[in-house]
Amino acid sequence: MQQKLIAFIGGGNMAQAIVLGLLKQGYPATQIIVNDPNEEKRAYFAKLGVQTADNNVESVTRAEVVLLAVKPQMMSDVCAPLSAADFSDKLLISIAAGISTTRLQALIPSAKSVVRVMPNTPALVGEGMAGLFAPENTPKTDRTFAQALLNAVGKTQWVKEENQMHAVTAASGSSPAYFFLMLEAMQQALVEMNMEADTARQFVQQTMLGAAKMVEENPQTALSTLRENVTSKGGTTAAALEVFHRQQFNHIVAEAMQACVARSQEMETLF
Repeated sequence: MQQKLIAFIGGGNMAQAIVLGLLKQGYPATQIIVNDPNEEKRAYFAKLGVQTADNNVESVTRAEVVLLAVKPQMMSDVCAPLSAADFSDKLLISIAAGISTTRLQALIPSAKSVVRVMPNTPALVGEGMAGLFAPENTPKTDRTFAQALLNAVGKTQWVKEENQMHAVTAASGSSPAYFFLMLEAMQQALVEMNMEADTARQFVQQTMLGAAKMVEENPQTALSTLRENVTSKGGTTAAALEVFHRQQFNHIVAEAMQACVARSQEMETLF
């Protein structure tokens, strides 16, 4: 990965995950600046050997790559002073949900190279899945750098049209919560069967991990086939799946993901 001076605007959980991922890959700490108004957060990064600051404009002026890691509702206020800086030769990356590249370029008019990213929280353990989009005029070298940056904390996938980022939000940005909800429900059901909560959690979390591993290691096998391989006719699994089918599980999942997309589309008009 090419070494460039990266300025992180915001030092929250996702910025921490990316910085740690970069450092683990051997990226020089001296080539990273983290800006955050919170002194404790700056102290955390300073212990990692990373440069820290609280003056966004100064850091952005120095940097070759600027990564906006702020909440969507804060984006306008954060970008207002940054717009005075010259971004014409900088790569601008945003990981804020619901902020389009058109909006980013309106907030920072001199930005010519923009990449929008939708990461997810598994990036905190190096297993993230990020969707990326860039306008056609974004140079290939900048696209490559942005992808390598996010690959430090997981896997990445480009989308061709920006409106697909709403589906990415439903597919990966929000979806860890879907799986957590499923595990939570399974744990609770086991507790109601008189199993200790810690024991129940061990069963469901390891089973989820193993199932995900089977999916990953069998990319040519359809998900339906993996499901069928566990399901013997008239057996225990079939009995459980029959309840899911009767309660229209697939419809519930589709409706939930559509609600996520609708909210993502709505957020894009708010900020």
